[in-house]
Amino acid sequence: MIPVSSWGRLSAQPHHVVALTDPGRIKAALSAGPFPGLARGMGRSYGDVCLNPDGTLWSTTALDHLIAFDAGNGRLVCEAGVLLRDIQRLAIPRGWSLPVTPGTQMVTVGGAIANDVHGKNHHRCGTFGDHVRSITLIRTDGEIIHCGPAANPEWFAATVGGLGLTGVIAQAEIQLRPVAGPWLDTETIPFQDLDQFFQLSAESEADWEYTVSWIDCVAERKGRGLFMRGIGTASAQRPPREGRSLTMPIVPPVSLVNGLTLRPFNNAYYHLKSRPPHRTTAHYEAFFYPLDNLHEWNRMYGPKGFFQYQSVFPPESGRDAVQAMLKDIARSGEGSFLAVLKTFGDRTAAGMLSFPQPGVTLALDFPNNRARTAGLFERLDAIVREAKGRIYPAKDARMPRDLFETGYPRLGEFLTYRDPGISSALSRRLMGS
Repeated sequence: MIPVSSWGRLSAQPHHVVALTDPGRIKAALSAGPFPGLARGMGRSYGDVCLNPDGTLWSTTALDHLIAFDAGNGRLVCEAGVLLRDIQRLAIPRGWSLPVTPGTQMVTVGGAIANDVHGKNHHRCGTFGDHVRSITLIRTDGEIIHCGPAANPEWFAATVGGLGLTGVIAQAEIQLRPVAGPWLDTETIPFQDLDQFFQLSAESEADWEYTVSWIDCVAERKGRGLFMRGIGTASAQRPPREGRSLTMPIVPPVSLVNGLTLRPFNNAYYHLKSRPPHRTTAHYEAFFYPLDNLHEWNRMYGPKGFFQYQSVFPPESGRDAVQAMLKDIARSGEGSFLAVLKTFGDRTAAGMLSFPQPGVTLALDFPNNRARTAGLFERLDAIVREAKGRIYPAKDARMPRDLFETGYPRLGEFLTYRDPGISSALSRRLMGS
């Protein structure tokens, strides 16, 4: 048995790991067991959606071949273990790009589909699954299912955002979108409260493709932050130098994100970035994936790791729910530096268990302070229930089962498409098996 961790955890858990290296032999590998099994890509999910303690993990990272790319219409066919980074570096110089990417490009296509990831442009492009045209799914009983929006659409809706529980995604066809190049015009605007954030969001979505905000959750002025927006540009008059990559070299004995460091760090970051608004030119990697230049950044949280708590609220309750969360976090003495606030567009989700819904989403990272953190999360759960929101399974390690069931009303429909040979720590916690 091999120790395996999720991105938020540094504690080892035993798994039987089987590398899937040959597309033609996936069926045989799956049927060989031992069960239950689970496909795993880069393991960048923060919770237990990619863990299967005492079970099998089918590692897909060697399924990394680009099968076909049509530079005329932007259609890409690839294996499930291909990294989003490699697609971007192939396609962007040729005038195409992934329409949707999350906050890191070090994830696989299979993982992006299974979690139906979103980016900074949901109001324009929706989720990753909105641009998948077909999926080849292999079940543990050997059945191969080809599905897409037009062929076996019910299997497609179960697999997109299906947390890897309907089968192993072996291959996918993705529709890329045309881009002028790797550069974006960007602007950073400080705001002082949530009303200003929502006003900036409403004003920006018509003219800016990408919008996202950092929010200072420990400031005395609750709701202050930095609103960042961007749009592709055809040329860069003075392109910025490529950023240096750094690595967090060790796991410190205690979290570096704590009560002594958080407030001064947040203050310094806010004042550094809150200069009068002006446009700059940024490379797409620096704008989309700022943490990718700090390798092993999760180590800063120390040996106990961290939790991410990401929730979404409908428009009618979003402002009050976010305000209530910020107040509760301040009272708790806990805090987050990596605090992200953004709005989702009015779009129907591609998958039965897709996380995005119209409204506003808040993502927060917290050091694992055990009972104190657990108590805070119980209070945040109560806010989510009251506001009729939901929590993101890809980022979750402790969501109560009742909150999962109420937050995802198509769960009962989804369960009919589960593969009985596949299970995860998350599915056993939230679905019973």
